[in-house]
Amino acid sequence: MDADVFDPNCPSRQVLDRIGDRWSVLVVLTLAAGTLRHGEIAARIGGITPKMLTQTLRALERDGLVARTVYAEVPPRVEYALTELGHDLVGLTRQLERWAEAHMPDVEAARAAYDARVTASSR
Repeated sequence: MDADVFDPNCPSRQVLDRIGDRWSVLVVLTLAAGTLRHGEIAARIGGITPKMLTQTLRALERDGLVARTVYAEVPPRVEYALTELGHDLVGLTRQLERWAEAHMPDVEAARAAYDARVTASSR
């Protein structure tokens, strides 16, 4: 079977959904710097709740993008790192990061123009 992200039943669609969700790109970008603990990741990503970070890390681990290592210490220490597959995604996420930061003024201007049109047409 050929991959087709436009087919809702194709596993490639699930992968695209994973890397395109609200938090996955930010987690991948954060872990690109190296191995980190849960709290260190949370401190870097403003606005993410501990529960959502845990869910995102689990989903990325399930998809083979993140490795979770538990150390038998008291208290237990858990670290997260990108796998080889996860590192392969870093270039793409960096491009998205650069595009978003470079084009934010354009997006803000487009939003303001749209909002002005919608407000004017609703009068």
